[in-house]
Parts: sequence; C-alpha cells; structure tokens
Amino acid sequence: MVKIRLRRIGKKGQPSYRVVVTDARSPRDGRFIENIGSYDPMREPSFVEIDGPRALEWIGKGAQPSQAVTRLMEIAGVIPRQESAPASKPAARAQAGGSS
Repeated sequence: MVKIRLRRIGKKGQPSYRVVVTDARSPRDGRFIENIGSYDPMREPSFVEIDGPRALEWIGKGAQPSQAVTRLMEIAGVIPRQESAPASKPAARAQAGGSS
C-alpha cells in the first residue's frame, strides 16, 4: 500500500517536514517514492507547500494520505475542507429505538 505522509528533516528542536509518497512498510524517515511538498511548523505563520496536481494524481492511483497530511492538504487548498460529523446524542438514540 502506498501512503502520503510526513518525513521529518531538520535538527533537534527545529523540526521541518517533507510531504512524501512512500510504501507503507518503509520507516518514517526511510526510503520514499516522490517528494511532493514541504511543511515548516516553526515559521509564523507555518509554511505549507504541496504540489496539488501530483498529490491528487497519487490519491487517484490509490495512495492513502495520513491524517496530518490530509489536514495540510486542506490548509493548502489541494482538497476541500471536510466538516467533522456532529456527535449523535444518546437521548436521540434511546427515543429512536422505541420503548414498549
């Protein structure tokens, strides 16, 4: 399985990341297939750069982005933001079940 995930670069205490396409079995900072972007959380505001067409091409081929990369893609405007589903209330479920 192919994943799109973050690869940590930078020295201790100053992280920066590359957005890479890699085999899911590879270690976090190990071998990768393609570098498609970068993320620097130390800048103010944080810097996000992702090659949108390449990312969408890999997703079309079946690559699965990690949660962090999905969030960064939403920030960069590569994919539309997804609203989180509201939590269902326990009382609503009890009423829907019907009582005898």
